[in-house]
Amino acid sequence: MAFTIEGAERAGRWLVTCDHATNRVPVEVNGGSLGIAPEDMARHIAYDVGALGVARALGVLLDSPVVASDFSRLVIDPNRGEEDPTLVMKLYDGTIIPANRHVGAAEVERRLETLYRPYHAAYAQLAARRPDTVILAVHSFTPCLKARPPRPWHVGVLYGHADARLSQALLACLAQDRDLCIGDNEPYAGHLPGDAIDRHAIQPGRDNTLIEVRNDLIGSESQQQAWAERLAPSLRAALAMITA
Repeated sequence: MAFTIEGAERAGRWLVTCDHATNRVPVEVNGGSLGIAPEDMARHIAYDVGALGVARALGVLLDSPVVASDFSRLVIDPNRGEEDPTLVMKLYDGTIIPANRHVGAAEVERRLETLYRPYHAAYAQLAARRPDTVILAVHSFTPCLKARPPRPWHVGVLYGHADARLSQALLACLAQDRDLCIGDNEPYAGHLPGDAIDRHAIQPGRDNTLIEVRNDLIGSESQQQAWAERLAPSLRAALAMITA
């Protein structure tokens, strides 16, 4: 299966998404291994550590469905456009991906057809379930890339300038929590052309925001629940601000 869905029957406006939910490599991809060490498959290069737990908890708190990928971003990245050169990574944060080094167009197309496109089809179907759907993308980031300075932010809010309304409102709401170090389009800038938010929110004109939580803060189930409970009131307040 290329994706999982929880709470499809929930009535809330939000659609909570987790593009990089798991580090699973389907057996039909190089026998279920990309040829890198288990410790690398447990790192941020293979999936967004802790993000799925936060997304699931937010789905419950916001009474809204959750759609998540069920394949590693190293197999094929569902948060990239089909023509993006980083769609199938061959080198990521110092780690060579052997199963991707010589991947050809036919294999990329097979991964698109069996994994990437089914995920986006499910995403699109859920997003279309009501006319006022709001997209909430949940990601996580590593505290420090190799040979780079540490990242101080606890949480980042990412957006593209085509539609920053909900993200700007969310930043204002989160700023009320004086204990948070908040990244405004950090630890990296917002959406890329053809990425999931561009495809399912910007182009169709849906309200949207993307949250990145530092992954050392959400390693356990209790931490994931606590962060969801911390974020949910600000998300509700931000949406109220732009729809008032």
